[in-house]
Amino acid sequence: MNSDVIIIGAGVTGCAIARYLTRYDVSVMVLERNEDVCTGTSKANSGICHAGFDAKEGSLKAKLNVAGNKMMEVLSKELDFPFIRNGSLVLCEKEEDMPRLQELLERGKKNGVENLEIIDRSALEKLEPNITRYAVGALYAKDGGIVDPFMLTIALGENAADNGAKFIFNSEVTDIEKSSGGYIVKTTEGNYEAKIVINAAGVYADKIHNMVSEDKMHIVERRGEYFLLDKSAGSYVKSTIFALPTALGKGILVSPTTHGNLIVGPTANDIEDKDDTATTAAGLQEIRDMVDKRVVNCPLNQVITSFSGLRAHGDRGDFIIEEVKDAPHFIDVAGIESPGLTSAPAIGVMVSDMVRDMLSLKENAKFNPKRNGILHPFTLSDEERDKLIKEKPSYSSIVCRCEMITEGEIIDALTRTLPAKSLDGVKRRVRAGMGRCQAGFCSPRVMELICKYTGCSMEEVTKFGGASRQILGTIKEEI
Repeated sequence: MNSDVIIIGAGVTGCAIARYLTRYDVSVMVLERNEDVCTGTSKANSGICHAGFDAKEGSLKAKLNVAGNKMMEVLSKELDFPFIRNGSLVLCEKEEDMPRLQELLERGKKNGVENLEIIDRSALEKLEPNITRYAVGALYAKDGGIVDPFMLTIALGENAADNGAKFIFNSEVTDIEKSSGGYIVKTTEGNYEAKIVINAAGVYADKIHNMVSEDKMHIVERRGEYFLLDKSAGSYVKSTIFALPTALGKGILVSPTTHGNLIVGPTANDIEDKDDTATTAAGLQEIRDMVDKRVVNCPLNQVITSFSGLRAHGDRGDFIIEEVKDAPHFIDVAGIESPGLTSAPAIGVMVSDMVRDMLSLKENAKFNPKRNGILHPFTLSDEERDKLIKEKPSYSSIVCRCEMITEGEIIDALTRTLPAKSLDGVKRRVRAGMGRCQAGFCSPRVMELICKYTGCSMEEVTKFGGASRQILGTIKEEI
């Protein structure tokens, strides 16, 4: 199967590139090794929209972070995903470290960040009454925000698909060969040919790059572990609270989420396994030990789950976005660690414009920038909800009581342009299973709906694709 452009990886970066490429008259194919979009780094991160003061002046991280932050509010309205400008605070624990805050302030201004100021202890306490007793001041970035990383990625992917991009899942790239027409990408599901290949494979970007280039790349898998707290703890802070950054990143943060939970983490530990997203006793204890440096009496007794994600740390310390020197028309989009989520829309524009220039593309007159998200009936007025239920009775049946998710929402998730095919796919789209009981009660009903709308049997339903089947056998009936 041929395409003008093949994108390897359907995380937030790959989906953003696909979405912005469909602005042009070009055929786009996205290959993903897993069963859905948003199954790697994009599904396990802090959900922070960084203001842009941390990255080194003149770096791609700095440029694309600031640009992505400025794009996010308009994009959230176009694509209908949650985004809130809640502001961020970088705490200083010692008077002698206050000059480091000033350095961040100056760097932020040089990067083009607006609405930055340094505040003292008194102003800090007014903003955040539960702030740690160790803080003597903070850098306050009013333009910092929080975003739903699942819905951002899914929205970008759905809009790309609605505009003609073709997504092929469960297709792991095994080799890439140069051809007269560009490249032949070999996968576990067949071979595909394209004029241009874009490597947006996250922690696997080095493996993909090294298939075509003699100048070898190395990506370090940096694992970050988190606690997610119940919505009863969601209002403990309003801002996203950081410490002064170190060489390993921005450290343990405390932040509300767009859905009213509280998130605490991540750790930062380099490992040598691209699939190891296990949590560890040592990592979670590190969070417990550090959290009092951010807030007092953090309600960790309200933890409903812990998780970890992998960040793709490149040796250069900056994003790698470039045409590979010894592989013309092969574009690396690698080392996209924090602030990668914030930068994704700007990366999408940058890479799509690179492709536009390479292929002399014309604009797609039929491009539609809008996407309607999944309707949550409890956002409607009583009258609107009554009307909806009369027209579609499935919206009257609650499946997930923790998050108040209806059957109608799950059906929508299972029948969209890029439909959910697993329990986690449903969870990422409508939050069924993300509440206090962590899918303990709603899973059987969600599984029934998956069977009904995908045509699979109960024995074939998976948690996240592959071999993650939920039913391993049946109990023999007694006669």
